Amino acid sequence: MEAKTINDMHLSNKTTVSGKLKDVGQFFKLRLSFLVLVSAGAGFLIAPIEHPDWTRFLWLLLGGFLVTASSNGFNQVIEIETDKLMKRTSNRPLPAARMTPFAGLVLAALTGSVGVFTLMYFVNPLCGILSGCSLLSYALLYTPLKKVSPFAVFVGAFPGAVPPLLGWVAATGELSLGAWVLFFLQFIWQFPHFWAIAWVLHEDYTRAGFRMLPSAGGQNSTSAFQTLMYAGSLIPLGLIPYVFGMAGMYSAVFITLCGILFTYQALDLYRKLDEKAARRLMFGSFFYLPLVQIALILDKIIK
Repeated sequence: MEAKTINDMHLSNKTTVSGKLKDVGQFFKLRLSFLVLVSAGAGFLIAPIEHPDWTRFLWLLLGGFLVTASSNGFNQVIEIETDKLMKRTSNRPLPAARMTPFAGLVLAALTGSVGVFTLMYFVNPLCGILSGCSLLSYALLYTPLKKVSPFAVFVGAFPGAVPPLLGWVAATGELSLGAWVLFFLQFIWQFPHFWAIAWVLHEDYTRAGFRMLPSAGGQNSTSAFQTLMYAGSLIPLGLIPYVFGMAGMYSAVFITLCGILFTYQALDLYRKLDEKAARRLMFGSFFYLPLVQIALILDKIIK
């Protein structure tokens, strides 16, 4: 009996520890944080450096991960009440009361401070400044604006496009033309990406009072048309790396084809105005950006 009790207590402790770790992972949105690192790493690898500093690359990934995790954490601290209203977020550690708001605030602040310091000290000061500005704009501008105006998507697109910029600056130490090309491509991509997500989650967002779709009418032809226009603009914009000598002909053709397929998905949403089409566009957006970045990386390697 005593042995069984000890084993049960040990199992309970393990479950508690694993549960807390799972809550921390949810709080930091680990999967999203790792996806952001892909763009930062891509920016580093695309930059025109013959002999990259791989130690600096690792510091970039660590610092970038911490800053992104902190941004996600602050977002959840600010949105505790609205997260309680949405099915998708009601079981997060803060709205479910498995973590206190003070603990979340301390965790996000500590993680963000360490992340910005890591980038500033171990990578370069410009990386630290850019990451700090991105963190503040995401937490203090984008997050509260989501309940006020669809303009929040435009504001959020700025910190959302910083990762490849950070990667380029980490590799080169400067904000040259190539950095802004990568920034601009990711900036424009975010509009069809976020609007597709907002279409799929429209009911949940409406319940929480978020205004994410571009039209006041929500899931209508006006929102779908604007989504189509931004997706379609990626076709000519995808040629910018080729025009400025960042990429060759093969990658330019591949990126253009990706843009055409992505635009076709947006056109399908405009024609059908249903959740299935929006969901296909959403998954298409998950593939578009990494494929473009991989094409640019391979182009650099092949040269």
